[in-house]
Amino acid sequence: MTVPAGERGTTTEAPRAVRRIAERAAAEALPDGGSVTRGSATVRGASARIAVDVRLPYPVRADEAAQRVRERAEARTAALTGLSVPRAAVRVDALTVAATPAMVTHGAPGAPGVSEAVEAVEAPEMVPGPWIRAERRVPSAVLAVAGAVACGLVLADVVAVRLGGGPAGWRTAVLDWAAAHGPADSAVRVGGAVAALAGVWLLGCALLPGARRRLRMGAPAPELRAQLDRTAAARILRERALGVSGVVGARVGVRRRARVRVVVGTANRRRSARRRSGC
Repeated sequence: MTVPAGERGTTTEAPRAVRRIAERAAAEALPDGGSVTRGSATVRGASARIAVDVRLPYPVRADEAAQRVRERAEARTAALTGLSVPRAAVRVDALTVAATPAMVTHGAPGAPGVSEAVEAVEAPEMVPGPWIRAERRVPSAVLAVAGAVACGLVLADVVAVRLGGGPAGWRTAVLDWAAAHGPADSAVRVGGAVAALAGVWLLGCALLPGARRRLRMGAPAPELRAQLDRTAAARILRERALGVSGVVGARVGVRRRARVRVVVGTANRRRSARRRSGC
């Protein structure tokens, strides 16, 4: 017996299941040493939006690795769920630095060893892309909740008055207080100052890009934007500094500039010197 199409029921994919599929698909495309740290998914009708945060091993081309992860997550999620996945968002959350290999020395037995020189690889010149603006979820949520509460109270009072009721007590109290206090009153001045500061704060949130903990990275294409966490940049610079012959210790601080302090030692006589460089 054939069941009519209207009585067969429907199949719904839960966002949690879609998220697990996207995370597994992204893990399949990661290089050795990479891992998926977090994922998210939203399902609307026959479409799904997925996002995954990954941790990549260093050194690796982050843009190429992210592209492979994005394509794999989109294709596998769409194939296994039957949903349309227009685009997957991939965020490189951290870089995992492998242990520094031992220095290889060359020379005759008994002669002082000569450390292998570190070859500088000339990378293509890339111009940093535009700033990636911070999401600012907390200010947006606070402003949305405050606006919704204020608009809801005013709307409820207006509807009550239109239906023949009296105005709310809080509205009449506010109007009476405003009529009895002028601009010279201290409470009005304090309230105006607080409102001005809140306005400046909201303007700053709207105009400034934020993301102070991240640095812009050079991108090979204009439509590609990338950022690097300051901690990851400091870790990379420290690993590179420790790979130089004679360097036994390094401290790195990254703001707009990188400050590298290295401790240099010799085999016969141990001496330490601090050298500061900016890049």
